This record gives sequence, C-alpha cells and structure tokens, in this order.
Amino acid sequence: MKKVLFIIVVSFLAFTSCIENYSNGERIGVITKFSKSGVIWDSWDGLLNVTQTGMNSSGEPFTFSVDNDVNDENIIKRLQSAANHGWKVKIVYHQVWGFKNFVNNRGESNYFVDKLIILDKNFSEKFNFNKSNEQNGSVHDTIYVVINNSNK
Repeated sequence: MKKVLFIIVVSFLAFTSCIENYSNGERIGVITKFSKSGVIWDSWDGLLNVTQTGMNSSGEPFTFSVDNDVNDENIIKRLQSAANHGWKVKIVYHQVWGFKNFVNNRGESNYFVDKLIILDKNFSEKFNFNKSNEQNGSVHDTIYVVINNSNK
C-alpha cells in the first residue's frame, strides 16, 4: 500500500511540476530548414542559423517548432516564406519544461514560436551575384575574411 501511495504522490508531483513558460526569449537569424514531419504526430519544425550582424554567433543552429496545440497558419506561411527567400527574422518563443511535450506531441523541440518578426527581406539579395537569373538564392552561411597587415 505504501508503494502505491508513493507512486501516486511522485506521479502527481511530476505532472504538476510541468511548466508551460519555462523560459521566454527571442533569436535573430536566417531559417535554414522548415518542414513538416512526424511519425505519430505531424509537426512543423525548423532550424534558425543564429546571427546578429550577419556573422554567425553560435556553431549550432537554434531548433524550434510551431506548437501543434496552437497551429497558427499565419506563422507557418510566414516561416515558409522566410525559409524560401532567405529573409533575416526574429523569432519570439517560449520554452516548455517537464511533461508538457514528453512524447513530442506538440513538436520535435521544446521551443515554440509565439511570434515572427521579419527584419530584412533583402538579406539574401546582397549576396546574389547572378543578376540575370530570375531566381534568387538563399543565404546558407556567411564567411568573413580578416586581412592582417602586421607582417610587412
């Protein structure tokens, strides 16, 4: 009887300690992947190449999801456009903690997009060298070269 009571108490504490807004924040960058996938639950998930001034600020991209419980079509369409055109965006998100997304029923990651702000629609055009082609490419990475004149 004590074991059953212990299991009930531990389960109750585990489920009540779940937090919907564990952290809130924003990230700026270029979306390098945005797709719908899933085995049991389909979800929209993506990768953001984090940047501030055009230079990568982290080696690993930021993984985010669109919450299946909310499933805002406007955000999905804007994320698709930003990924296809290479726009620089700001993603405002919240992170869940605990059993709020235990079986990935809401998305692959625990970071869910609340708002999308488009910062620069011409970001990829700055790197388009072939002006005669109608198709615009997308920025995948930015390379900076530093020239050091100290060895004269």
